[in-house]
Amino acid sequence: MLSTLAATAQPYTRQIDAFPIFDDEGAAYTHPWLGGLNVPRPQMLDIDADGDLDLFVQERPGGVMFFENTGSAAAHRFVWRTDAFDSLAVNEWARFADVDGDGDFDVLAEEPFSFIRYFRNDGTPEAASFSLVADTLKDAAGVPLFSDRQNLPALADIDCDSLPDLFIADLNGFLAYYANLGIDNNGIPQFQFITDRYEDLEIVGGIGKRTQAEGARHGANAITFADIDGDDDVDLFWGDFFSPSLYFIENTGSCEAPALELVTDLFPINAPIETRGYNVPLLADIDDDGDADLFAGVLGGAFAGGPNAADNLYFYRHDDDLNFSLQTRQFISSLDVDEDSMPAFADLDADGDLDMVVGNRIGPSLGQRAQLFLFENEGTPEAPVFRLAADLLDPFDPARTNRIFNLAPAFADLDADGDADLLLGRFDGSFVLLENTGTPQQPAFDLIDPGTAPIFADPAIDIGQNSTPAFVDIDNDSDFDLIVGEASGTFNFFRNTGTPQQPRLELETENLGGLDAGARSAPTFHDVTGDGLPDLVAGTGQDGVLVYRNTSTMQAVSFVFEGSFVIPGTVPRLAAPAFADLDADGDADFLMGGIGGGLFFYRNDAVITSTEAPPAPPRFSLSNYPNPFRSTTTLRFHLLQAAHARLAVYDLLGRLVAVPVDEYLSSGDHHALFNAHALPAGVYFYSLTVGGTAVSGAMLRVK
Repeated sequence: MLSTLAATAQPYTRQIDAFPIFDDEGAAYTHPWLGGLNVPRPQMLDIDADGDLDLFVQERPGGVMFFENTGSAAAHRFVWRTDAFDSLAVNEWARFADVDGDGDFDVLAEEPFSFIRYFRNDGTPEAASFSLVADTLKDAAGVPLFSDRQNLPALADIDCDSLPDLFIADLNGFLAYYANLGIDNNGIPQFQFITDRYEDLEIVGGIGKRTQAEGARHGANAITFADIDGDDDVDLFWGDFFSPSLYFIENTGSCEAPALELVTDLFPINAPIETRGYNVPLLADIDDDGDADLFAGVLGGAFAGGPNAADNLYFYRHDDDLNFSLQTRQFISSLDVDEDSMPAFADLDADGDLDMVVGNRIGPSLGQRAQLFLFENEGTPEAPVFRLAADLLDPFDPARTNRIFNLAPAFADLDADGDADLLLGRFDGSFVLLENTGTPQQPAFDLIDPGTAPIFADPAIDIGQNSTPAFVDIDNDSDFDLIVGEASGTFNFFRNTGTPQQPRLELETENLGGLDAGARSAPTFHDVTGDGLPDLVAGTGQDGVLVYRNTSTMQAVSFVFEGSFVIPGTVPRLAAPAFADLDADGDADFLMGGIGGGLFFYRNDAVITSTEAPPAPPRFSLSNYPNPFRSTTTLRFHLLQAAHARLAVYDLLGRLVAVPVDEYLSSGDHHALFNAHALPAGVYFYSLTVGGTAVSGAMLRVK
């Protein structure tokens, strides 16, 4: 129902490894800008027939992520290629297997409402190409196959006839078995229903198997088969909603007569996996040593408070017999702050490059509050290198940060002292102010308790839920106004009726212009439409990123819906957009947080030609709006690094008439109001001098 933004949008390219990011121990993330993984469902297969295992991960409905193994069978090196492999239209689960026995991998996948689709591989083992052959796959008796979206089925050749059979576990803990009879005359696989109580298995939850008298529970599950003991038949591994580990069910029979027996509900036996529950097992020989190693994605079940959502793709090396050793809890590592990431950027140490702050929903190991991660930029303006330095809330008394959840950060120099202050939106709709009482070179934040923040006319202001602030001088009066998104999807407008040194934010409307982004509006500002005015760009709960054109005047603030913000690939739920020129090439790149806890990075590929290039030196820019003007105009400029800036205005004879700016400023966007009501109509020149370099412009005052 949403239109697409017109061609005025800048071209963007998604990059997973654009700039390195290091954790607090100095380890580099392998896929730093992946966007985070919260519920990874992994599979490994050699999709390109080059002799090594490639990795597929399903993280969100609608597509399968593909990581190509560019290493070897014994030494893997995974490179992200796409979030939507071959544009497969899958919903909550997908399973690769050579269903039709032609030597390449086909796909069974869930369609909405839990029926099963069949995608046939019409390509080759080296170059897969999938076609949707059956939108609703039916068994040999013509009954549609059904696999509840909460249960991830398995394909395995249980009877050793070289055709993968279908197994579907249900919420009751039973296992249904469908034998693969081959393909019919239309090239569609035929599965014959055999039983819905295969081997009389009944998997019930809890730590260990419980009897009915003990209150047995059942739940969502994920299963897979693999020959773990090298006896030429496949064993069963079962992850369950009510189990923090894995069930190992050994096949003690043979291909001719399978017999499945529960061995343990805590696997690996020597070092059991223990997570939040609902684990997705995968057995694959990743190191080419002849045995199957263990991987497990963590979907999160009944065991809250376990390992956090960022450490959710486990890798155990198979040592010998049934012994495994844990190698990592984040097999695909990326910047991941757990859930609901919200980014903000500012040059906090006045070194000319942008540092990064990311808020999250809750700190799993803390339980009582969210976290606010500072990633210091230790690189250069052109080539940033980010390192996790601190949780900015750690220094404060836990009693003061208790129950501060869903942090949405927004930077602005609220007291005009040359450093960036930080306003935090919260789950409960209120705000927390981290006032920067340090210097531009050495920030020092002081937490102002909720309800006492002096910047608000009403310190106890509460906009509902999920307050998400963004600063902008929307009325061109040289101070920061505030627009706040919220859970309902509307926008609150606070006009600054104070001064740049002493702001006073007064709530003017709780429903700015009747705009409604659907749910969880997350605003930021950027001139998307190319008219020189900051447009409202808003993330949403599930409708992507929206653009509202700025049609404001000094007297009235207004925006008009323009369409969806066009970016390639994935837009996560709870999208949290931000714009920042991370590579110092003069244009703003696009970044986005979301429910996955990571960040997406999109490089701005706009090419500025000689006719388009603004008349500015490479380190700063200058313009004014409106031009021509009657009484006032706003002079806008951008500094790529902190510096002393002097902005002067001259008349046609070269006489100095005003100095709107003459001070040390932080990097970023700045503006100053030029009031010419006492000056005659005519042409005026303005000049911005930074570090011995000057750039000038002209403007016309009319009556």
